[in-house]
Amino acid sequence: MLNWMKSKLLAIVGMPGAGKSEVIKTLGNRGIPCIRFGEQTDVGLREKGLPITPENEQRYREAIRKELGMAAYAIKAEEKIKHMLSILQVVAIDGLYSWEEYLYIKERFPQLFVVAVIAEPEVRYTRLKNRSVRPFSPEEAAKRDIAEIENLHKAGPIAIADYFIENNGQLLQLQEKIEALLERLKL
Repeated sequence: MLNWMKSKLLAIVGMPGAGKSEVIKTLGNRGIPCIRFGEQTDVGLREKGLPITPENEQRYREAIRKELGMAAYAIKAEEKIKHMLSILQVVAIDGLYSWEEYLYIKERFPQLFVVAVIAEPEVRYTRLKNRSVRPFSPEEAAKRDIAEIENLHKAGPIAIADYFIENNGQLLQLQEKIEALLERLKL
């Protein structure tokens, strides 16, 4: 069993359309497992016997944050993070959004490294408009940006990131940048 304090925890953060999912997919292809904070929403809805719909997801997210505060998803994921870090050298987190989640995780897991994936708004909005799952118009995407910054306190973890990956180009360029970062992190 590994000493979980010597393992690395990578939180992948960024605004919608920046490329977080592609980073997580590339890490997975390299054998780095991911803890998806949003998985708790699916689990919670199944426990309540409710279908997974955007409306139910939103109600659940709001209820859990009302109950546990803005660090709710970090609180719910803490034991899974401990377990995975006890047996693995590196684990990624997908879905760390709020400043409060960042503070909660950083206090408990000092080996946390935050990786911000950044892209210009025009690039992100084009990606969001063209994606097959939950597409957004540029206007909807801009409103979502503001809502995530104001309501989810999303800007803090991005601003304080340990590493930044600029993703205004093509997928191959992003993958090369991820590989370069993994080399820097000795992973």
